[in-house]
Amino acid sequence: MKVSVVVCTYTMDRYDVFTEAVESALAQTYDPIEVVLVIDGNPQVYERTVDDYGNRENVVISDNGENQGISYSRTRGAELASGEIVAFIDDDGVAEADWITNLVEVYEETDAIAVGGDVRPNWQGERPDFFPEEFYWLVGCVEPDFAEDGEEVRNTYGSNISYRREAFLEVGGYDPNTGRKGDKHLQAHEAPVGIRLLEEFGQGMVYTEDAVVHHTLFEYRGEFRWLLFRSFWQGYSKRVMDLLYPDAPDAKGDYLKWLLTDRMPRRVEGLIRSPSAAALTQLGAVGAFTVAVGLGYLYAMATPDLVEKANQ
Repeated sequence: MKVSVVVCTYTMDRYDVFTEAVESALAQTYDPIEVVLVIDGNPQVYERTVDDYGNRENVVISDNGENQGISYSRTRGAELASGEIVAFIDDDGVAEADWITNLVEVYEETDAIAVGGDVRPNWQGERPDFFPEEFYWLVGCVEPDFAEDGEEVRNTYGSNISYRREAFLEVGGYDPNTGRKGDKHLQAHEAPVGIRLLEEFGQGMVYTEDAVVHHTLFEYRGEFRWLLFRSFWQGYSKRVMDLLYPDAPDAKGDYLKWLLTDRMPRRVEGLIRSPSAAALTQLGAVGAFTVAVGLGYLYAMATPDLVEKANQ
Protein backbone atom coordinates (compact mmCIF):
# COMPACT_ATOMS: atom_id res chain seq x y z
CA MET A 1 0.00 0.00 0.00
CA LYS A 2 1.20 3.49 -0.80
CA VAL A 3 1.86 5.82 2.12
CA SER A 4 1.76 9.62 2.07
CA VAL A 5 3.74 11.41 4.79
CA VAL A 6 2.43 14.91 5.54
CA VAL A 7 4.73 17.53 7.10
CA CYS A 8 3.42 21.04 7.79
CA THR A 9 5.29 24.19 8.80
CA TYR A 10 4.66 27.92 9.00
CA THR A 11 7.78 29.96 9.84
CA MET A 12 11.41 30.36 8.81
CA ASP A 13 12.34 30.13 12.49
CA ARG A 14 11.65 26.39 12.28
CA TYR A 15 13.00 25.76 8.80
CA ASP A 16 16.14 23.94 9.91
CA VAL A 17 14.22 21.44 12.04
CA PHE A 18 11.53 21.23 9.36
CA THR A 19 14.13 20.05 6.86
CA GLU A 20 15.29 17.39 9.36
CA ALA A 21 11.71 16.11 9.53
CA VAL A 22 11.40 16.14 5.73
CA GLU A 23 14.72 14.39 5.21
CA SER A 24 13.76 11.69 7.71
CA ALA A 25 10.54 11.12 5.75
CA LEU A 26 12.43 10.94 2.44
CA ALA A 27 14.93 8.49 3.97
CA GLN A 28 12.30 5.89 4.88
CA THR A 29 13.12 2.32 3.87
CA TYR A 30 9.48 1.74 2.86
CA ASP A 31 8.28 1.96 -0.74
CA PRO A 32 5.99 3.24 -2.28
CA ILE A 33 5.91 6.54 -0.43
CA GLU A 34 5.27 10.20 -1.17
CA VAL A 35 5.95 13.26 0.98
CA VAL A 36 3.41 16.08 1.10
CA LEU A 37 4.68 19.44 2.40
CA VAL A 38 2.11 22.04 3.41
CA ILE A 39 3.30 25.59 4.09
CA ASP A 40 0.85 27.54 6.22
CA GLY A 41 0.68 30.98 4.65
CA ASN A 42 4.34 32.00 4.56
CA PRO A 43 5.61 32.89 1.04
CA GLN A 44 9.25 32.92 2.12
CA VAL A 45 9.04 29.40 3.53
CA TYR A 46 7.10 28.21 0.48
CA GLU A 47 9.69 29.58 -1.96
CA ARG A 48 12.55 28.09 0.03
CA THR A 49 10.78 24.74 0.18
CA VAL A 50 10.18 24.74 -3.57
CA ASP A 51 13.86 25.57 -4.14
CA ASP A 52 14.98 22.73 -1.87
CA TYR A 53 12.43 20.02 -2.70
CA GLY A 54 10.52 21.07 -5.80
CA ASN A 55 12.54 18.80 -8.08
CA ARG A 56 12.40 15.75 -5.80
CA GLU A 57 10.45 12.76 -7.02
CA ASN A 58 7.26 11.96 -5.11
CA VAL A 59 7.24 15.29 -3.24
CA VAL A 60 4.10 17.44 -3.30
CA ILE A 61 4.32 21.06 -2.09
CA SER A 62 1.35 23.29 -1.28
CA ASP A 63 0.87 26.75 0.23
CA ASN A 64 -2.27 27.74 2.12
CA GLY A 65 -2.02 31.36 0.99
CA GLU A 66 -2.72 32.58 4.51
CA ASN A 67 -2.27 31.17 7.99
CA GLN A 68 -4.97 28.57 8.58
CA GLY A 69 -3.50 26.58 11.46
CA ILE A 70 -1.96 23.14 11.87
CA SER A 71 -5.26 21.24 11.80
CA TYR A 72 -6.38 22.80 8.52
CA SER A 73 -2.89 22.21 7.05
CA ARG A 74 -2.84 18.54 7.99
CA THR A 75 -6.28 17.94 6.53
CA ARG A 76 -5.25 19.79 3.38
CA GLY A 77 -2.19 17.55 3.17
CA ALA A 78 -4.41 14.46 3.37
CA GLU A 79 -6.62 15.85 0.60
CA LEU A 80 -3.58 16.35 -1.63
CA ALA A 81 -2.14 12.94 -0.81
CA SER A 82 -2.52 9.92 -3.08
CA GLY A 83 -1.59 7.19 -0.61
CA GLU A 84 -3.95 4.67 0.93
CA ILE A 85 -2.37 5.54 4.27
CA VAL A 86 -1.66 9.11 5.39
CA ALA A 87 0.95 9.54 8.14
CA PHE A 88 1.74 12.75 10.00
CA ILE A 89 4.95 13.94 11.62
CA ASP A 90 5.48 17.34 13.24
CA ASP A 91 7.95 19.77 11.69
CA ASP A 92 10.17 19.24 14.74
CA GLY A 93 10.10 15.45 14.59
CA VAL A 94 12.70 13.06 13.16
CA ALA A 95 11.50 9.60 12.16
CA GLU A 96 13.63 6.49 12.37
CA ALA A 97 14.25 4.90 8.97
CA ASP A 98 11.82 2.01 9.53
CA TRP A 99 9.03 4.22 10.94
CA ILE A 100 6.65 3.72 8.01
CA THR A 101 7.58 0.05 7.60
CA ASN A 102 6.50 -0.62 11.17
CA LEU A 103 3.27 1.36 10.83
CA VAL A 104 2.35 -0.46 7.62
CA GLU A 105 3.07 -3.84 9.20
CA VAL A 106 0.20 -3.24 11.62
CA TYR A 107 -2.18 -2.27 8.80
CA GLU A 108 -1.22 -5.38 6.84
CA GLU A 109 -1.58 -7.76 9.77
CA THR A 110 -4.77 -6.32 11.28
CA ASP A 111 -7.92 -4.49 10.24
CA ALA A 112 -6.61 -1.30 11.88
CA ILE A 113 -8.15 1.95 10.72
CA ALA A 114 -5.47 4.08 12.38
CA VAL A 115 -2.00 3.35 13.77
CA GLY A 116 0.32 5.45 15.92
CA GLY A 117 3.73 4.92 17.42
CA ASP A 118 6.25 5.95 20.03
CA VAL A 119 7.40 9.57 20.34
CA ARG A 120 10.67 9.97 22.24
CA PRO A 121 12.14 13.23 23.56
CA ASN A 122 15.20 14.73 21.90
CA TRP A 123 16.21 17.56 24.25
CA GLN A 124 18.20 20.36 22.61
CA GLY A 125 20.16 20.77 25.80
CA GLU A 126 20.14 19.02 29.14
CA ARG A 127 16.86 17.52 30.26
CA PRO A 128 15.77 19.65 33.26
CA ASP A 129 16.39 17.84 36.55
CA PHE A 130 12.88 18.71 37.74
CA PHE A 131 11.06 17.31 34.71
CA PRO A 132 9.07 14.13 35.54
CA GLU A 133 8.65 11.49 32.84
CA GLU A 134 4.99 11.07 33.84
CA PHE A 135 4.38 14.41 32.13
CA TYR A 136 6.15 13.70 28.85
CA TRP A 137 2.73 14.15 27.23
CA LEU A 138 3.04 17.88 27.98
CA VAL A 139 5.78 18.05 25.35
CA GLY A 140 4.14 15.64 22.89
CA CYS A 141 6.08 12.54 23.91
CA VAL A 142 4.91 9.16 25.14
CA GLU A 143 4.86 8.80 28.92
CA PRO A 144 5.57 5.50 30.78
CA ASP A 145 2.71 2.96 30.68
CA PHE A 146 0.96 4.90 27.90
CA ALA A 147 -0.19 1.67 26.27
CA GLU A 148 0.87 -1.90 25.60
CA ASP A 149 2.27 -2.74 22.20
CA GLY A 150 -0.69 -3.57 19.94
CA GLU A 151 -3.23 -2.01 22.30
CA GLU A 152 -6.10 0.03 20.89
CA VAL A 153 -6.23 3.62 22.16
CA ARG A 154 -8.26 6.67 21.20
CA ASN A 155 -5.23 8.41 19.71
CA THR A 156 -1.48 8.67 19.97
CA TYR A 157 0.54 11.90 19.81
CA GLY A 158 0.57 14.13 16.76
CA SER A 159 4.18 13.61 15.71
CA ASN A 160 3.63 9.90 15.10
CA ILE A 161 0.13 9.20 13.89
CA SER A 162 -1.44 7.69 10.77
CA TYR A 163 -4.82 6.83 9.32
CA ARG A 164 -6.42 5.07 6.41
CA ARG A 165 -6.83 8.15 4.27
CA GLU A 166 -10.41 7.56 3.15
CA ALA A 167 -11.61 7.02 6.71
CA PHE A 168 -9.72 10.08 7.95
CA LEU A 169 -11.34 12.30 5.32
CA GLU A 170 -14.74 10.67 5.75
CA VAL A 171 -14.89 11.85 9.38
CA GLY A 172 -13.77 15.34 8.37
CA GLY A 173 -10.07 15.21 9.21
CA TYR A 174 -8.78 17.56 11.89
CA ASP A 175 -11.05 20.22 13.33
CA PRO A 176 -9.59 23.56 12.13
CA ASN A 177 -10.64 25.18 15.42
CA THR A 178 -8.16 23.03 17.33
CA GLY A 179 -4.38 22.96 17.27
CA ARG A 180 -1.94 25.80 16.69
CA LYS A 181 -3.23 28.78 14.71
CA GLY A 182 -1.27 31.99 15.17
CA ASP A 183 -1.31 32.74 18.90
CA LYS A 184 -4.26 30.42 19.57
CA HIS A 185 -3.63 26.84 20.58
CA LEU A 186 -6.56 24.70 21.64
CA GLN A 187 -4.67 21.53 22.39
CA ALA A 188 -5.52 17.85 21.84
CA HIS A 189 -6.50 18.22 18.18
CA GLU A 190 -5.88 14.50 17.56
CA ALA A 191 -8.60 13.56 20.06
CA PRO A 192 -11.64 14.68 18.01
CA VAL A 193 -10.51 12.58 15.03
CA GLY A 194 -10.11 9.55 17.27
CA ILE A 195 -13.54 10.14 18.76
CA ARG A 196 -15.21 10.47 15.37
CA LEU A 197 -13.49 7.31 14.08
CA LEU A 198 -14.81 5.41 17.09
CA GLU A 199 -18.31 6.76 16.51
CA GLU A 200 -18.29 6.08 12.76
CA PHE A 201 -16.34 2.82 12.51
CA GLY A 202 -16.24 1.46 16.06
CA GLN A 203 -12.45 1.30 15.99
CA GLY A 204 -9.73 3.22 17.74
CA MET A 205 -6.03 3.57 16.96
CA VAL A 206 -3.54 0.74 17.37
CA TYR A 207 -0.35 1.66 19.21
CA THR A 208 2.92 0.12 18.02
CA GLU A 209 6.07 0.79 20.00
CA ASP A 210 8.34 -0.20 17.10
CA ALA A 211 7.41 2.84 14.97
CA VAL A 212 9.56 5.58 16.48
CA VAL A 213 9.77 9.34 16.01
CA HIS A 214 12.16 11.56 17.99
CA HIS A 215 10.59 14.88 18.99
CA THR A 216 12.98 17.84 19.03
CA LEU A 217 12.47 19.69 22.32
CA PHE A 218 13.81 23.23 22.26
CA GLU A 219 15.20 24.65 25.49
CA TYR A 220 12.08 26.74 26.22
CA ARG A 221 10.09 23.50 26.58
CA GLY A 222 12.18 22.71 29.61
CA GLU A 223 11.33 25.97 31.39
CA PHE A 224 9.21 25.43 34.48
CA ARG A 225 7.04 28.46 33.80
CA TRP A 226 6.33 27.36 30.23
CA LEU A 227 5.41 23.87 31.41
CA LEU A 228 3.02 25.28 34.03
CA PHE A 229 1.40 27.42 31.37
CA ARG A 230 1.16 24.39 29.08
CA SER A 231 -0.38 22.32 31.87
CA PHE A 232 -3.03 24.95 32.51
CA TRP A 233 -4.10 25.08 28.87
CA GLN A 234 -4.06 21.32 28.61
CA GLY A 235 -6.62 21.29 31.41
CA TYR A 236 -8.63 23.98 29.63
CA SER A 237 -8.55 21.99 26.40
CA LYS A 238 -9.66 18.80 28.13
CA ARG A 239 -12.77 20.59 29.40
CA VAL A 240 -13.50 21.87 25.90
CA MET A 241 -13.28 18.29 24.59
CA ASP A 242 -15.65 17.14 27.32
CA LEU A 243 -18.22 19.73 26.24
CA LEU A 244 -17.83 19.13 22.52
CA TYR A 245 -17.85 15.33 22.86
CA PRO A 246 -19.70 14.55 26.12
CA ASP A 247 -20.28 10.87 25.32
CA ALA A 248 -16.76 10.09 24.15
CA PRO A 249 -14.49 7.73 26.09
CA ASP A 250 -11.80 9.54 28.04
CA ALA A 251 -8.74 8.44 29.98
CA LYS A 252 -8.40 11.40 32.40
CA GLY A 253 -9.65 9.37 35.34
CA ASP A 254 -7.40 6.41 34.54
CA TYR A 255 -4.37 8.66 34.18
CA LEU A 256 -5.06 10.46 37.45
CA LYS A 257 -5.58 7.15 39.25
CA TRP A 258 -2.31 5.81 37.80
CA LEU A 259 -0.51 8.98 38.83
CA LEU A 260 -1.84 9.08 42.40
CA THR A 261 -1.93 5.37 43.23
CA ASP A 262 1.09 4.07 41.32
CA ARG A 263 3.62 6.70 40.30
CA MET A 264 3.42 9.08 43.26
CA PRO A 265 3.77 6.30 45.91
CA ARG A 266 6.71 4.89 43.94
CA ARG A 267 8.36 8.30 43.84
CA VAL A 268 7.85 8.87 47.55
CA GLU A 269 9.27 5.42 48.34
CA GLY A 270 12.26 6.07 46.08
CA LEU A 271 12.85 9.45 47.70
CA ILE A 272 12.88 7.87 51.17
CA ARG A 273 15.29 5.15 50.09
CA SER A 274 17.62 7.37 48.09
CA PRO A 275 17.10 11.06 48.89
CA SER A 276 18.19 13.48 46.16
CA ALA A 277 17.43 17.03 45.12
CA ALA A 278 16.37 15.88 41.63
CA ALA A 279 13.91 13.32 43.02
CA LEU A 280 12.44 15.90 45.38
CA THR A 281 12.01 18.55 42.66
CA GLN A 282 10.44 16.01 40.30
CA LEU A 283 7.95 15.02 42.97
CA GLY A 284 7.12 18.70 43.46
CA ALA A 285 6.77 19.17 39.69
CA VAL A 286 4.29 16.28 39.47
CA GLY A 287 2.16 18.04 42.07
CA ALA A 288 2.50 21.47 40.46
CA PHE A 289 1.64 20.28 36.94
CA THR A 290 -1.31 18.26 38.22
CA VAL A 291 -2.69 21.29 40.04
CA ALA A 292 -2.14 23.49 36.97
CA VAL A 293 -4.10 21.05 34.77
CA GLY A 294 -6.89 21.01 37.33
CA LEU A 295 -6.98 24.81 37.50
CA GLY A 296 -7.19 25.02 33.73
CA TYR A 297 -10.10 22.61 33.74
CA LEU A 298 -11.88 24.58 36.48
CA TYR A 299 -11.24 27.85 34.68
CA ALA A 300 -12.87 26.41 31.57
CA MET A 301 -15.87 25.31 33.65
CA ALA A 302 -16.23 28.86 34.94
CA THR A 303 -16.10 30.39 31.45
CA PRO A 304 -19.70 30.84 30.27
CA ASP A 305 -18.93 31.24 26.59
CA LEU A 306 -16.39 28.41 26.55
CA VAL A 307 -17.47 26.52 23.43
CA GLU A 308 -18.10 29.75 21.53
CA LYS A 309 -14.56 30.93 22.33
CA ALA A 310 -13.09 27.58 21.40
CA ASN A 311 -14.72 27.68 17.99
CA GLN A 312 -13.93 31.27 17.00
